[in-house]
Parts: sequence; C-alpha cells; structure tokens
Amino acid sequence: MKKLILVRIGEIALKGLNRTNFEHMLAKNMKEAVKKYGACRIGWSQSRFYVEPENDEFDFDGAVEALCRVFGIVSVSPAYVVESEFDAIKDEAIRLCGAKLSTREYERKQSVKFKVETKRVLKSFPMSSHEVSAEIGGMLLDEYEKLTVDVNNPDFIVYAEIRERTYVYVDIIKGQGGMPVGCNGRGMLLLSGGIDSPVAGYMIAKRGVRMYAVHFHSYPYTSERAKEKVIELARICSKYCNDIKLFIVPYTETQLAIHENCREDLGTVIMRRSMMRIAEHFARECGCQALVTGESIGQVASQTMQAMYCTNDAANMPVFRPLIGMDKVEVVEIANRIGTFETSIQPYEDCCTVFTAKHPKTKPTLAEVLAEEEKYDYKELEKRAIEGVEVIWAK
Repeated sequence: MKKLILVRIGEIALKGLNRTNFEHMLAKNMKEAVKKYGACRIGWSQSRFYVEPENDEFDFDGAVEALCRVFGIVSVSPAYVVESEFDAIKDEAIRLCGAKLSTREYERKQSVKFKVETKRVLKSFPMSSHEVSAEIGGMLLDEYEKLTVDVNNPDFIVYAEIRERTYVYVDIIKGQGGMPVGCNGRGMLLLSGGIDSPVAGYMIAKRGVRMYAVHFHSYPYTSERAKEKVIELARICSKYCNDIKLFIVPYTETQLAIHENCREDLGTVIMRRSMMRIAEHFARECGCQALVTGESIGQVASQTMQAMYCTNDAANMPVFRPLIGMDKVEVVEIANRIGTFETSIQPYEDCCTVFTAKHPKTKPTLAEVLAEEEKYDYKELEKRAIEGVEVIWAK
C-alpha cells in the first residue's frame, strides 16, 4: 500500500493563462522544502499536488511539517493510495479509522463522533459520493462500537477522494496559503532585531515575493549577540521565505555623524532616510522592485504620517509596509505563530534604539529634514558603509 502527501492549493487554482507558471514555481519550492527528508517525486493534476516517497527512508513527518510552511499550499494530508474500487476503499477506511481510534487522543474515550466525506471526481465510478459515504459509515459503525455518527460536529472525519486512484485519509493539516515565493518579484526587507520587521517579511513573502534583507549594525553600541539575533531571525524566516541573502551593514560611523551634527529631535528620521538609500543600493544590486519595512502608523515617533513622508522621499523605489494598519497585538500573534517572537524579544538592542532622542519631533517637515541632512557628509559615509558590508546566506 502506497503512502503519499496530498497537497491542496488555493489562489493558484483561480489563475488563468499563467496558472502553469505558478504551479511550476510551487513545485520547485516544494522540492526545495522536502529535499533533506529523502528522495521523492512531486506531481500535480486537477488542483492537487502529490509528494510520493521513492523509498522507505523518506522522513514523512518531517516533509509534512516543511510543506506546511510553503507559501501557496492551503493544506496537506498524509494519505494512502488504493485502487478505485469500493472494497479497497472500504478496507482502507476501516484500517485508518482503527489507527485513529488507537491514538492517545481517542483510545480512552467511551464514545467518538465521526463522519465520512467522499469526493467522487472519477465519474465512471458506479456509486455516488453520498452512497459511498453512507456505505462506509455503516461499516465503520459495525466495526467499532465506540463510534457514533455526527455530521455537524464530528471528532474526526474519514475522507475518500475517488480519482483515477483513490486517496483515503483522516487528517487535514493547515498550510500557509498565499502565493509561491518567487512568482511576484523581489523585495529588500529592512530587518531589525525587533518584533515587527520579521513579520513584515513573512507577510510580503506570502504574496509570492522573494525576500532579501539588510540589517544595520552599530558595533560596539550594538553587540555581536545582537547581530547573531538578527541572523537567527533571518534563518527562521527562511523556513517560509526560502534562503535569504542578508546584508549586514556597518553603520556606526554614519550614525555617530548624524548624532553629532544634526538636530536631536530629527535624528531618527534622518537615520531612516540614510537606511533607505543604503537598502535601495543593495535592492537594485539584487534585482528587487521594492523595499519592505515593519512600520505601522503611529507606533513610534518615526512612524507618523509626516515622518514616513520624509522617509519615503529618500527612496526612489516603492516602499511596502504590510503592517501599516495593524496594532501590536496582531503583530505579536503572527510573530508567535511563525516562531520569531521569542528571538525578537531577546534583550539585545538594535541600532534604531541607539542615541534615541528624548523628545523626537512627530510632525517633521521635509524642508527642515533636508536642511539638517546637509550638515553631514552622508554620501561619503553611506558609500563607506556599503563597501564594508558583510553578506550572509540565512537558511
């Protein structure tokens, strides 16, 4: 009996003439995600993808977990393949139901509610979906005394998809949804050590954008452990976003020049403008079409409408802010779900918290920011920062 992983897609199934391109991109990302778990074949038809192990050494559970992090996948199911004949389907349903009832979750329960759902795609199959469900449901009731039927609120469901082959399974594991990474261009994420920017990268990648990242490191004001924290955040994000090329920019000299020469209350906005210019340099080098930040309106002084207007002026490419209308509670929920939160809250400062003004101006004007910016040689300093970059592949 053959076991495989049944993969369901969402938005891709709604695409028109470009659908094949999206499917090939998803298959490529799936293959990359599961390659370390063993040899397998990946195929697809009729809005279903199939991951079929080539030998018994394949790490099935590890592959399922990895696929659940691949954007473009709505859900996955470990499934068993049988011939599209009623007796074969019935026997497998009985076996799988017995295995489910023997798990820790159900073995001590006196009564377990279930139902059978059949999807009959093979129109030549002699029974309707309803007939198959009714027949198998009755046989399961005869086989296992503790079972009772509840079509509205079952403890578990036995599924049968009758195609050229039939797939029988009892679990549907939720995936990430979205679009396959790489199908919608490239973006450069300004990755700090905080909670927000990793979530922003995750959300943009979910829309099919291949992510690169830049981090500004102000040693010794920010420690080596702070840098390692950011590298770890990039590694966690790479589980969803594919490998991430991370540019670590030495920013101490530039930041000190801003602190020593410019108005304290405008320092953060001026620094953000500098970061935008440097990030854009690497974005163009990598073929990116946009910058990505974790900013949200009003969260801090540098994220007011007026401050972000001044920041945007320094960039010549679009700036995407996927968290723009979210509050902190919503962002933290996502950070916890994707596994970045515990790393983000480690107490190592990033450069944005160094030399923070006691009373930053919340409504700066572009004219006054530009006037202050002329007080230091930002072009030369940014050039030196770019030349000193350290590049790391996070994977």
